[in-house]
Amino acid sequence: MKTIVSFLMLLISIFTFAQTTISGKIVDAKNKPIANANVFIDGTYDGSNSNEMGEFYFETTTTANQTLTVSALTYESIKIAIIIEKYQKQSIVLKSNATELNEVLITAGTIESGGKSRVSVLKPLDILTTAGNPGDIVSAFKTLPGTQIVGESGKLFVRGGEANETQTFIDGVRVAQPYLQTTNNVPTRSTFSPLLFKGTTFSTGGYSAEYGEALSSVLIMNTIDEPDLEKTDIGLMSVGASIGNTKKWKANSLSLNTSYINLKPYQSLLPDNIKWIKPYQSIGGESVFRHRFDRGMLKFYTSYTASNLDVKQDNINYPDQLHLANKNNNLYSNVSYKGGFGNNWNLFAGLSYGNSLNTGLFDIYNFSSTENASNIKLKLSKPISVKVKTNFGVDYLYSNFSETVNNYNSGFNSNILAAFSETDFLFSKNLIAKAGFRFSKNYLLKENSIAPRLALAYKIAKNQQFSLAYGTFGQAPKQDYLKYAKNLQFEKAQHYILSYEYNNDKQIFKAEAYYKSYDNLVKYDTQTPLYNSNYTNNGSGYAKGVELFWRDNKNIRNLEYWVSYSYINTQRDYANFPKTATPSFVADHTLSIVSKYWIPKWRSQIGGTYTFSSGRPFNNPNETAFMNGKTQTYNNLSVNWAYLISPQKILFFSVTNIAGIKNVYGYNYSNTKDSNGIFQSQAIVPTADRFFFVGFFWTLSKDKKTNQLENM
Repeated sequence: MKTIVSFLMLLISIFTFAQTTISGKIVDAKNKPIANANVFIDGTYDGSNSNEMGEFYFETTTTANQTLTVSALTYESIKIAIIIEKYQKQSIVLKSNATELNEVLITAGTIESGGKSRVSVLKPLDILTTAGNPGDIVSAFKTLPGTQIVGESGKLFVRGGEANETQTFIDGVRVAQPYLQTTNNVPTRSTFSPLLFKGTTFSTGGYSAEYGEALSSVLIMNTIDEPDLEKTDIGLMSVGASIGNTKKWKANSLSLNTSYINLKPYQSLLPDNIKWIKPYQSIGGESVFRHRFDRGMLKFYTSYTASNLDVKQDNINYPDQLHLANKNNNLYSNVSYKGGFGNNWNLFAGLSYGNSLNTGLFDIYNFSSTENASNIKLKLSKPISVKVKTNFGVDYLYSNFSETVNNYNSGFNSNILAAFSETDFLFSKNLIAKAGFRFSKNYLLKENSIAPRLALAYKIAKNQQFSLAYGTFGQAPKQDYLKYAKNLQFEKAQHYILSYEYNNDKQIFKAEAYYKSYDNLVKYDTQTPLYNSNYTNNGSGYAKGVELFWRDNKNIRNLEYWVSYSYINTQRDYANFPKTATPSFVADHTLSIVSKYWIPKWRSQIGGTYTFSSGRPFNNPNETAFMNGKTQTYNNLSVNWAYLISPQKILFFSVTNIAGIKNVYGYNYSNTKDSNGIFQSQAIVPTADRFFFVGFFWTLSKDKKTNQLENM
């Protein structure tokens, strides 16, 4: 027995000495932590990446004299001789490289958000604090340059492009169905809660070769890597209720958000411009599970929403009103991994799946549609030297769409295989270039394409720089066309962008000019896309404009505000246009002013948003000129007020369009002339002249201080 015990103790001793912990902290010359530094023992796979606090930790089976290598992009790599058995936890200081990459960033066509971004324009809290925004990620971005006010849709229209020309990505992988289904002239909203996201990149053009299938823009959202603390958030609202919970463990964390929306009680008190048979209802939720490895992060994200509505609308072509009903189930889920391995390699792998089931009624026609979509992406990146960093990868997108209207069936299967590569060249501390390409093979269209992307940025002074970007972008035609016609080609666009940026402490100014040309746009010869329409790729167009943005949180104490202005000149010959003209969703001039003011004595934050746009074109069949009409200007002043009842309890109140201005989005015309030979018209107006919102939000956490004011 004594011999056995001695043997076991010897094995334990050997195992203990065989596993040595190597840990420490990576900081810069100012003792600030450096995240994502690569720390490893030369000649082995033993190592890790530093976390947000600069800390690293790993175990090794090596012994005796070894070399510890530490490297980080934009810093000089160092090698430290260590003796494994005598190693002690230490802080390691990296020197900034003489050609520091983050001194200059390519910003042409790109607007970053998130508190840690050097070019942060919108923070996550801005999504909910912007007056007039119903807590919707997409709505908040409509206060930024390059976007159009298309209130009857609710989707993003960017730089003369339709909503389908903007693609959405979560944690690097595509979301095929980013919006909830709705009905005619009732605005939709995105399916995602801003509370789970740490930041968003909104690229209005010139975006990376990593992203495809978008002619105009991409919206890239990243979920929070590691929550700060455990908490529970409860919300009671005039339109429903919500609850969220976050749990943390040693290497894992889980966040859950659920919400229930029912407009019936609100409509009974404050009816709007629609005759609701069944007001809008929805129930859904989101979750993010995270597991932290020594050198990486694994995430599982899931979102599900079930919604329905039933309305009767006044319609000039339906004397007894038009009956519209819709039920939608929307599921999106993805898994992604991002981490380091080997000698300064970084790996990203992602897989997503989405399912949208939509059933409803349009007058006497029953319809249903189903879409199943997935995206697989693999990307590798590595600094080749202190002046060159490259990444490359593959991307596969699959979509199966089917639709039934009464007894007529239509649909398609789409498979797109893509490869991309992009390299950053750091010529000096003030000059950086990015060059890349994207190759796509569309099996449905039986077409291949190569899209080059080029960008350049030059720092002209401290906190000031110019950026240039050029890119060719391709996208398969939208579902409305592909479900009937399979012999179409890629629609194409070329972007040219010149950008100036001033980015100082709590202040940002950005000016941008762009030109965009369109080719191969789809045209058809009927009033709406039909199964018997003749479809071609003979369309073309252009968009050009100037955009300005200013944000200041410095000059006036407790006041934060931003101003954005967009001018656009665009025309297209596409769809069923008989000639080149400006589309009906485009206003030449758009202005947004957003402000937030904190009043300490009142324990309140007061916000306001004013939005203006010039008139939008529409086609009046009573006139010989095509698209010759113009709506009145659009004006909207919205306000909100958040009152801190106690450290963790908030009362929130908001009014959209407080002045009740009668805005008009466009006009519908009768299909036939009346007895006087006139096509009668009907204005397309918002669903409500004003919208009131009241909410009570309560946070439960151990620190008894955290609240949702930063998210309100």
